[in-house]
Order: sequence, then structure tokens, then C-alpha cells
Amino acid sequence: MNEDVSHSFGDSRLHATVRVHGAELCALHDVIAGCDLLWNGGAAWKRHSPVLFPIVGRLDNDTALFDGHACRITQHGFARDMDFRWVERTADGCVLELGDTAQSRAIFPSAFRLKITYRIANGALSVEYHVINPDPARTLSASLGAHPAFVWPLRPDVPKDAHIIEFDQPEPENVRRVAGGLLSPDLFPTPITGRELALSEDLFAADALILDHPASHGLTYRIPNGPGLRVTWKGFRQLGLWMKPGADFLCIEPWYGMSSPQDFHGEFATKPGLFHLPPGQEWHAKWTVAPV
Repeated sequence: MNEDVSHSFGDSRLHATVRVHGAELCALHDVIAGCDLLWNGGAAWKRHSPVLFPIVGRLDNDTALFDGHACRITQHGFARDMDFRWVERTADGCVLELGDTAQSRAIFPSAFRLKITYRIANGALSVEYHVINPDPARTLSASLGAHPAFVWPLRPDVPKDAHIIEFDQPEPENVRRVAGGLLSPDLFPTPITGRELALSEDLFAADALILDHPASHGLTYRIPNGPGLRVTWKGFRQLGLWMKPGADFLCIEPWYGMSSPQDFHGEFATKPGLFHLPPGQEWHAKWTVAPV
């Protein structure tokens, strides 16, 4: 890829590529195992690891109210479809930044700066997010989520349903689901037994599986007695798991925020699941992945 539109970096274990468009991680390769860890963006789903901002999920009728004025914000927000600015490009990572523009203010009338740092060190990729409110007078309300799609199966000769997710802590709480893109009021019994989730495509027949208050801040996605990926997160509140039935990927998604509840129709700033930044304040979160 052209270095103006993408940047590749890594170490002796991992190699990654990030695009300026959407600040999207679009390749992650295990050098030692000789295999790709990230979905290739095929016909089933053309993205790889989009950045979800300023919303996670969907709004009712894709509409947000700001002081009574209706603005159209489509699923997962606009950051994933905008060109960021390179701040830094080095052999072990990169930093990109997106600020509000006339284009963004037409649909999200708030000032913001979103900085994303990618770094590979000691065979692990870290992704850090900083959201800053530069407005001297107005609070910034928003959500942010990660959406990395890892290959599933991890090895082509292993069936999908032979894979598991092992959480760091038991996860007994009921899970959430979306219906028509909006958050259902219903709670559903968790398919997680203790710390272990046995993976199958049937889990995602009704869309994403959402842990609203996960006890864990990390998990291992793996083949029992075989290779896997260690994923950790900090600063996020929810965790979404999703795949498109028939496609060969599994999204492990730390979020701060979710789709609008089905019965929510109020001002955007009162939507459940947002962070609220007073003037000059900053929000920070991070996730990491490493082969194990």
C-alpha cells in the first residue's frame, strides 16, 4: 500500500498495517506462525477493525437530537469513514488524529479530538484511544468502541466449534441482545459456563452477544490445547461478541456504550452509555492483543 494511505510496522513476532482512512487496523500477521490473525475484509464483511465513534451501535431511526434539532448519525458513527491525520509513523507503530470539521459538525455538532495510538512491542499490539473536548464552554457526550475481527477458525484445519473463549473471571450475568439494531429491554441467560464460552455460529443467529457489565478485563480466544489470542482491555464498560453467520471471523469488541434502547427517544446527551467530558477534559481507553 502507498505509505500516504497506510503504514506498516512490527517486531519479530507481529506485523501490522493501519490505514489513514478510518484509522483502521487492516492487517495483523503472526510472523513466527506464518499466519494472518485479522479478517481479510472479504465479501461477507468488507471491514477489518473499524473505530466506532461518536456512537456504538445504532440510534432509533439513525437520528440524534441536539437541543431539539434532529441530526442523522448512522450505525457506529462517522469516524470509521473519515480520513484521519498522521501524527507519527515509526518502525513500531503510528499515531493518528481526527478532529471535528464542517462535515462532522453537520451531523454531530460537538467539538472533539480523537487520537489513536498503535504500537507493537514484545509480540503484542496495543491500541490506545484519547478523546479530548477542546470546546471552552460545552460538554462533549459520546461513545467509543473497538471492533477488531479476528480470523475464525484460527487454523484452517480446525472446526469453528472446536474454539472457545476463556474469560479471566466467571461471567454469570445475563447477556443483552439487539433487535432491529436497537437494544432489547430483555435479558437473556448467559451461554458462558463459569469462565468458558464454547463458540458456535448459532450464538450469533440473533446478532451480537453483549456483556453489559463483564467482570473480566481480559480473555483468551483459542483452540483447546492449541494456539490462541490473548485480548485485554481497560477503560471500556461493555464487551460485544459478533460474527456474520457463514463468514470466517469473530469480532471481540470492547465498548463504552451500546445501541439506543428501543424505548429511548430523548436528547442525545441523555442517551444511556455515553461518557461526558467537560471543557478541556479527556477520556482514555486501551485494548491489546497477542498470540499465545
